[in-house]
Amino acid sequence: MSEGFGLVVRFSLRDQEAATAFDELCAATLEGIKSAEPGTLAYVVHVPEGEPLVRVFYELYADRTAFDVHEAQPHTKHFLAEREQYLAGVEVTFLDVTAGKVAAQQ
Repeated sequence: MSEGFGLVVRFSLRDQEAATAFDELCAATLEGIKSAEPGTLAYVVHVPEGEPLVRVFYELYADRTAFDVHEAQPHTKHFLAEREQYLAGVEVTFLDVTAGKVAAQQ
C-alpha cells in the first residue's frame, strides 16, 4: 500500500456549547464529503474517552491529489472558515501511508 495520504487532527473545543455547534458543523460537512469526494477513503470524527471537549479526525485519501480536491470543495472551505469560533486549539499530523487495509468502497 504505497499510495495514500492521511492526517490526524485534534481539535480542542472551548466549552460544551462550542462542542455542540462544532458537531453540527461536522455533520453538515460530512454530507458534502460523502456525496462529492470519491478519493476520500475515510473521514471519521472521534471523541476520545474522558475528553468531551476534544474531537479527533482521522482522514485517509487515495493520494495527495484527492486531499487537494477535498480542500477545494465548498463544504470544506465552509468548515475551515467556521470552525475557528469553536476552537481553543488544533494540532495536525500529516501521515504517509506505508501499509494497511482499507475497506472496499461501496
